Amino acid sequence: MFMRSAELQALQSLLDSLSSNLRYLSLLNPFRFQVHCMLTHLLPVELEKSYRLLNHGPTVLVSAQDHEHTDVMTAAWACALEFSPAKVTVVLDKSTKTREIIENSGYFALQVPTLKQLKMVYALGMISLKDAPEKLRHSGAELFKFPHFNIPVVAGCAAWLLCELISEPHNQQTHDLFIGKVIGAYADERVFRDGHWHYQDAADEWKSLHHVAGGHFYTIGDAVSVYTDQE
Repeated sequence: MFMRSAELQALQSLLDSLSSNLRYLSLLNPFRFQVHCMLTHLLPVELEKSYRLLNHGPTVLVSAQDHEHTDVMTAAWACALEFSPAKVTVVLDKSTKTREIIENSGYFALQVPTLKQLKMVYALGMISLKDAPEKLRHSGAELFKFPHFNIPVVAGCAAWLLCELISEPHNQQTHDLFIGKVIGAYADERVFRDGHWHYQDAADEWKSLHHVAGGHFYTIGDAVSVYTDQE
C-alpha cells in the first residue's frame, strides 16, 4: 500500500515522543499509554481508496470541534460519494450539537467504531451535549488528534476519515445532508491493510456495527466472493 512519507514521519515523530518511557506513561496516564499502543498499528490510507472504509455500510461516529465545543455523535446514514477527489456524505439532524459545531468549524471526522465499543456508540447517539456537558466523559469516549490535523477523533476505532465540509446550504437545510472532502484517512492495520478489510482474520471485537433501530445492531458477517480459487 502506498503511504505518504510526510504522514508516516509525523506519526513516527509522535510515537517517538510517547515512547521515551513506556512504563512511566502506563502508570502515570493509562489512556496515553493506550493511545501510544494503538498508534503503533495505524497507517494512512490512500485517499482514492478511502471509500472502502465506508463501503460496507457501518454505523459511524462523527466528531468535530469549534472554538468553544467538542462533540461526538453516532450516525447510521453515512457513505462514500466520490473516488477522486474523495468525498463522503453523512446525515445530521438539526437538533444535534455536532452539526452546529461542524457548521461553525468547517471540519469533521467520520470513524468506524467496533463491537468492543458498542455501549459507547449507543451512548453517544442517545446523549446530547446540549443536555449533558459531560457527555464525552459519561460515554467513555477518549479523543486524540492525528498530526497536522486539528480534528478530534475517537480512540479505539478501526478507521478514520478526516473531512473538510463542502458547504451546500440547500442540502444541509432541506435534507440534513452534509458533504465532506476527505483530507486524510487512517486505519488500524490489524483489521484494514493493503486497501482491504480483513475482518475474517481479526477477533470479533473488531467487527463493525450496523444499526437497525433502537438499541439493536448487527455486526458485519462473513466474507464471500463471486470468484473461487478455480477461476
